[in-house]
Amino acid sequence: MLNSKHARPWSEFYASTGSGAALDERTMALIGLAASIAVDCEPCTEAYLAECRKHSVSDVEIADVLAKVMAVSAGKRKIKFSRILEKTKGHQ
Repeated sequence: MLNSKHARPWSEFYASTGSGAALDERTMALIGLAASIAVDCEPCTEAYLAECRKHSVSDVEIADVLAKVMAVSAGKRKIKFSRILEKTKGHQ
């Protein structure tokens, strides 16, 4: 747990990200959903999913978010493995 010295500024920062400087709250909720799925935070995902529902985000839009997170995650692993494979080429 954070002490009050750290918890208060963190809470203020987190709350300030609900709406962006240029992005609307609906878009920020979709970004929050994507980020929470990507970092595998179940409580965050539940909260952002509820936030998306509040902004009338459809199941099709949520599926798009999930697909993009899955694609980026798979791409990261593909690139990482390709780099490792290249580094170890010729080593037996």
